[in-house]
Amino acid sequence: MQTTLDIVSILLIGPLIGTELAVSAFINPVLEQVGGAAEAQATRIFARKLGAFMPFWYGACLFLIAALGVLRRHDGGLDWIAASAALWVLVIVFTLLFLVPINNRIAAMDPTNFNPALRRQHTLWDRLHRGRVAILALAMLFLLLGIRA
Repeated sequence: MQTTLDIVSILLIGPLIGTELAVSAFINPVLEQVGGAAEAQATRIFARKLGAFMPFWYGACLFLIAALGVLRRHDGGLDWIAASAALWVLVIVFTLLFLVPINNRIAAMDPTNFNPALRRQHTLWDRLHRGRVAILALAMLFLLLGIRA
């Protein structure tokens, strides 16, 4: 059971971090180069689609980390898993306080009017998002160390 949960957790958390990295490293830079109405429309679509799906994915990942912590409460890796869970909670709170409001403004924008204020908001979101990706990667490292212990 524990090995299965380890594998499921890695297979769910790894792609989430990869998706978040792809948004930061590839999707947003490409959209920025496209510019104009096409950039605005695509940015709005990504904000809506990912904004609707990611909360469930983040929640499922936190649930799996917590379940691993419960299953491994007597193992040597519990401290690492607890640190991973703490970082995951930090990321969720950070996301709700800072990134979700910006994402909601972008998702609701008029795609024909990607004005400088919205562009600045998107740039701010992208900068904050890079920090989130780094924390998620650290949380994954801690989780893997906890599983390995």
